[in-house]
Amino acid sequence: MSEYQIVKGDITELKVDAIVNAANETLLGGGGVDGAIHRKAGPELLKECRLLNGCHTSEAKITKGYRLMAKYIIHTVGPIYFGLESDADSLKNCYINCLNLAMKYDIHSIAFPAISTGAYRYPSKAAAKIAIETVNKFLSSNQNYDFQIIFCCYDDETYQNYLEIAKK
Repeated sequence: MSEYQIVKGDITELKVDAIVNAANETLLGGGGVDGAIHRKAGPELLKECRLLNGCHTSEAKITKGYRLMAKYIIHTVGPIYFGLESDADSLKNCYINCLNLAMKYDIHSIAFPAISTGAYRYPSKAAAKIAIETVNKFLSSNQNYDFQIIFCCYDDETYQNYLEIAKK
């Protein structure tokens, strides 16, 4: 049975099949969750990412997890927030593309950070709504696939936003 849960913590510490990296288009590391994942996974991650030739907004690419407990890292580039309808579509597609890639690699447990809510300035509550709605719709469309999905929130505000949206 597929389900999702909301936790507060450090995504690099989770024992899941895959964690999602809210990356930039180069995939070569950066700030926030991207930098934390690269530091924790080790220099081998950067070597593999160099071979991927970057990643466009909403796309998803996969690497090994290296020194993480997760076997894989799925990298996705969220939209920079401009307040446009296309921002929401791009963010939805991040989740869909990550989940499709997870299924392709027989991944059954996956943790998502709050994609685009850091340096890309997507409002936390709006991003949480998109994340939860998109994942719920995906799970109902793929009922034969067993998924454990974790929304891993790094701070209290994000965690509270996800909990509030999940209650609706």
